Amino acid sequence: MGVIMLRNYTLEIITLIAVVVFITLFLIVSTGGNHEFAGSDDVGSQRIAEMTGVPVDSISPLIPQYVPPSGEIEATLFALQAAFGGIILGLVFGYWIGQKKQKSGP
Repeated sequence: MGVIMLRNYTLEIITLIAVVVFITLFLIVSTGGNHEFAGSDDVGSQRIAEMTGVPVDSISPLIPQYVPPSGEIEATLFALQAAFGGIILGLVFGYWIGQKKQKSGP
């Protein structure tokens, strides 16, 4: 009975092992050394400044970026964006599941 149970949950077991290995590697790598997060905007701007010789301060985007007046508004906009994305994903996956069930019959 134990072997049959393992066969039924093979994908879940492999996924669990992969997650544990990933977390272990992350903890090992992140505990050693001095790591500081640098956003991709900062790194990209610095790289462009190095390539062109133009200082980073004088580089401006073509479309001005909206800066919310407070951190609470920024967090609210981010939460709304995440909720909207979740709703869209739910609708798409629900539609696909409905189509699959409709094709297979009741």
